[in-house]
Amino acid sequence: IGGSAVATTATFARAALPELRRYRYDPGFSCGVVAVGGTLGILIPPSVILVVYAISTEQNIAKLFKAALIPGLMAAAFYCVTIALMTRRHPEWGPAQPRVVWRDRIRPLLGVVPALVVALIVVGGIYGGVFTPTEGASVGAFVMLLIGVLRGSLSLSGIGQAILQTAETSAMIFAILLGAEVFNAFLALTQVPTAAAEMIAASGWAPYTVLIGLLAFYIVLGGVMDELAMILLTLPVFFPIVTALDFGMPSDDVAIWFGILVLIVVGIGMTCPPIGLNVFVVASLARDVPITRIYRGVLPFVVADVVRLGIVVAFPALTLYLVKLLE
Repeated sequence: IGGSAVATTATFARAALPELRRYRYDPGFSCGVVAVGGTLGILIPPSVILVVYAISTEQNIAKLFKAALIPGLMAAAFYCVTIALMTRRHPEWGPAQPRVVWRDRIRPLLGVVPALVVALIVVGGIYGGVFTPTEGASVGAFVMLLIGVLRGSLSLSGIGQAILQTAETSAMIFAILLGAEVFNAFLALTQVPTAAAEMIAASGWAPYTVLIGLLAFYIVLGGVMDELAMILLTLPVFFPIVTALDFGMPSDDVAIWFGILVLIVVGIGMTCPPIGLNVFVVASLARDVPITRIYRGVLPFVVADVVRLGIVVAFPALTLYLVKLLE
C-alpha cells in the first residue's frame, strides 16, 4: 500500500541491498533496481496517492484503481525485461547463481501469503462493489489485526506502535490537505486556473502538445518535491486545463487517464538524473557506491519508463479498458 515512494525505497533498500551484495550483483545496478522499484507503490493499487488524487479531483476511487492496474503491471513487466536485457549485455551485473529447486523457491513466499490475501480482499472487494474504498481500508486493517492475533505475532506494544505510526501518517496527509485547501481558496479567488485554461484554449495549441508540456513539468518537479505535495499543489491549476481540452473522449475519462499519467511521470521524475529523490535516498543508504554509478544503473529503467509513458499517452484505451470492462 504505497503512500510514499521515498519511504518505500528506503524500506526496500535496507532489506534488498545486503542480499543483492551477498549474491555479488553490481552495486550500481542493484541501487538502480531498488530506486525504480520504490515508485511502483504509488501506481499499483491500493495506492494512497491514487486516493489523494481522487479526493482532490472528485473522481471515483474504484475507477482509478481499475485504471492503474494495467499501467502498473506494465511497469513491473518493463522493469523485468530491462533487467533481463541489461544482465544479458553486462553478465557481470547479474552473475549466474546456483539453481534452486522449486520447493526452496516457494517456501520463502509462504511468509507473504497473509499480505497477499489482505490485498486481494481489499482490491477485490472494491473492484467487485462489495464495499467502498474507505470500508475496504477498515476491512484490510481488521483482517491484518486478526492474522496477527492468530499467528501470535502481535503484542499490545506492537498494536500501540502501529496506531501511532498510522496517526502520524494521517496527520501528515491531512496537514498537506489543509494547506492545499488554503491554496485552492486562493486560486478560486484569483481565478488562476480559469485564466490559464482560457489562455491555452485561445493559443490554439494542440491538446497533446499541452499535455506533453505538463507531463514534462511534472518530471522536473519529481526531482525536487515529494509526490504528495507536488500533486496537491499542481492539480488545482493543471486539472481544469487538461479536462477542458478535446482528446476525443468524455471529460471523466480524461480525468482518470490524466491521473494515471501524472503518477507515471512523477515516478520518472523521482528517479531521473541529474537529481531524483529516490536516487539520493538509495545513495544515503549505500554510501560506498558513487552516485554517478547509481545513475548509470537507473538510466535503463528511466528509458523503459519513457517508452511506457509514450504507450499510455498514445493509447488511452489501455488505461480505460478495465474501467469500461468492470462497470
